[in-house]
Amino acid sequence: MIKKAFILFSISLFLSIFYFALNPQFNQNINEESFNDFDVTIYRDRFGVPHIIGKKDKDTAYGLAYAHAEDDFETIQDMMLFARGKLASKKGRKMASSDYLLQLLKVWEVVNANYDRNISAETKSILNGYAAGLNHYALNNPNMTYRGLFPVTAKDIVAGFVHRMPLMFGLDDAIKNATEKGNSEFAFLNYNTKGFDQKVLGSNQIAVAPSRSADGYTRLAINPHQPWMGPVTFYEAHLYSEEGWNINGGLFPGSPVVLLGHNKNIGWSHTVNRPDLIDVYELKLHSKDKNKYLMGGRWREFEIKQAKIEVKIFGPISWTFKREMLWSIHGPAIRTERGVFAFRYSGYGEVRHVDQWYKMNKSNNLDEFISAMKMQAIPMFNTMYADKSGNIFYVYNALLPQRTSGSYDFSKTLPGDTPHALWGKYFDFDELPQILNPESGFLQNCNSTPFLASIDENDIDFSFYPKNLGIETHQSNRALRAHETFGADTSITRDEFYKYKFDNKYSKKSVLIKNLNKFLSQAESDDENVIDAIKILENWDQTADSSSVGMHLAFEAILPTENPDEYKYSYLKIKERLEKAVKKYLKYYGKLDIKWGEILRMKRKDIDLPLNGGPDVLRAIHSKEKNGKRLPTAGDCFFELVEWSPSGEVSAMSLHQFGSSTRNSDSPHYSDQCEIFAREEMKPVLMDLEKIKKNSIRSYRPGE
Repeated sequence: MIKKAFILFSISLFLSIFYFALNPQFNQNINEESFNDFDVTIYRDRFGVPHIIGKKDKDTAYGLAYAHAEDDFETIQDMMLFARGKLASKKGRKMASSDYLLQLLKVWEVVNANYDRNISAETKSILNGYAAGLNHYALNNPNMTYRGLFPVTAKDIVAGFVHRMPLMFGLDDAIKNATEKGNSEFAFLNYNTKGFDQKVLGSNQIAVAPSRSADGYTRLAINPHQPWMGPVTFYEAHLYSEEGWNINGGLFPGSPVVLLGHNKNIGWSHTVNRPDLIDVYELKLHSKDKNKYLMGGRWREFEIKQAKIEVKIFGPISWTFKREMLWSIHGPAIRTERGVFAFRYSGYGEVRHVDQWYKMNKSNNLDEFISAMKMQAIPMFNTMYADKSGNIFYVYNALLPQRTSGSYDFSKTLPGDTPHALWGKYFDFDELPQILNPESGFLQNCNSTPFLASIDENDIDFSFYPKNLGIETHQSNRALRAHETFGADTSITRDEFYKYKFDNKYSKKSVLIKNLNKFLSQAESDDENVIDAIKILENWDQTADSSSVGMHLAFEAILPTENPDEYKYSYLKIKERLEKAVKKYLKYYGKLDIKWGEILRMKRKDIDLPLNGGPDVLRAIHSKEKNGKRLPTAGDCFFELVEWSPSGEVSAMSLHQFGSSTRNSDSPHYSDQCEIFAREEMKPVLMDLEKIKKNSIRSYRPGE
């Protein structure tokens, strides 16, 4: 048996070497002259931000792909592998679950069935332009190019969005949670996509109308909190074409459009919302035929296929694994030792994600923007809007299923044998929670309830919405502080708007402070060091300022969450965590009265700076602890503060946590924004062509 396996391995090794010797890295069938069809110039400003100036929109998309590839080609290539279900062929078994899911969710069947008829001709044009830009960069940089990946196509980009969207609202977690208690096809694939997680985290968004501004300006805070590295890390770009595209904002690797940002007339932001967009069903199987399930009083047969997953073993050697895939009337299904579980989720069959964001990019007023939003191709995200006319608008955007009311608890596993637990329609856009131009002149959402987006009588009536939609009802600390800063000030200046955005205080109503105070009212100890720690906590200023003493102990002892409903208070556990923190900080610092900025550090190449901020403050910083230091991993990343004057003139400031070149440590833009990020300063956004040319340090056409 061992001898046979060795022979098979030797043959595989020989064939792999032979294959790589005969197959170049890039498909030479691509005609290099076809890249001459694009008319675009890339201007790099002093921070390396690309300003892509094209004749037509397709030219601009082509230039964006080339510029982004210059700054982070590896992640973009990973996204193309993700879109094809080929990550495991490059990254190994840890990515096999992602590739299996792509096939289980029928991503390519959906794309091939709907691409031609559902995506507009204009969007196809920019998709093709973007693909051409990636192909051109790959052709010019063969040593950086993944073997066998290129050329990429417009459909690859669409497939990436189709695959990514349900993972953003947690479909992979729902499948894992339903199947992890027993062996399953999914569990066998060793679910672990660390380093390539598609989850979106949190964000802030605030809009202030002229009536609430001291100077009559309209202001918008576009403030996502995303991972600082990986496939959902924001990249800043300015896109311009003579066909009316002129927008600055943030986008993910593999995106041909800005996902949040502003043009001269409008701006918008997104924050993550978490409605219940996924239902899990336990199916009743036939006693004699495991491939049949009961539904509506009759037995139905599963649709069954095999997923073929190419997994890198080591070096150039890979192996193709085969795993069962099931589909029921509910949706994709997984067979486990405990039974078969099926999954139904919002947005299945949708391919127009780029189409909608592109229309948002080119909207010039409220009516055009709402028309784009009414496509409902994007299945989630709170959306905040402001414009030069002084309009502010908020919508709890989501594809909310129209579920039956009654005896079913849709937050738990549902019976799979009744059609009454199924849904097939969504709430219309006009039925979603939304507010236009509240009298207060103030709107916010910080991953919090939509029903407190404004102030008092301006808020949305929650009684209209069924509880089975899972719409949030809590206020995060960030939402509480938004109300206590922006919401408490009826005449906000520019400086105050800026200052409030960087607020790092915990509200007295927050999970952290409420539970800290409860603990302090009970706290006692015989350990002198723990007694000192308790005194530090009693004197803590309740901020995440870099000069604050006590933030480290409060954070580690309380372990706060943004949702009060998810926090379980335990005096003993808090005391145990505090005692553990005391030992750790005495070990690494020899003292307990440590400034937060000594612990939370911005480290990048030769930079090592203290940071303000922490979890669930408006200046959000998420971090991981190592040897007594906390290294930031997510939170404030690319963000913009945008304003329109009373006469409608736009201006904006932006910032990125690192710089434009997030992966190339040899680039001057690898860390050139770190210091101003740590100082909580921002840089001006350039959108006027003459100013761009005047302030650029380099201009070139792709490939030059």
